[in-house]
Amino acid sequence: MNGVDPYAYMQQVAGALDALADRRKIDTLLDELEYLYEVLDPELQPLADDLIARLRGRLAELP
Repeated sequence: MNGVDPYAYMQQVAGALDALADRRKIDTLLDELEYLYEVLDPELQPLADDLIARLRGRLAELP
């Protein structure tokens, strides 16, 4: 994820959240966001927390 704009990436993931229906894709996004979380500025971490929680919720909704 070198050279990635974290804010733009989180916006992209949030925009696609409702359409996600593939467990592997959601797992991949969770892995990427959890990695990104470690390198985020502290003021952006709450945004990542919310997005991670929403992805986990989406994953729980899938059959």
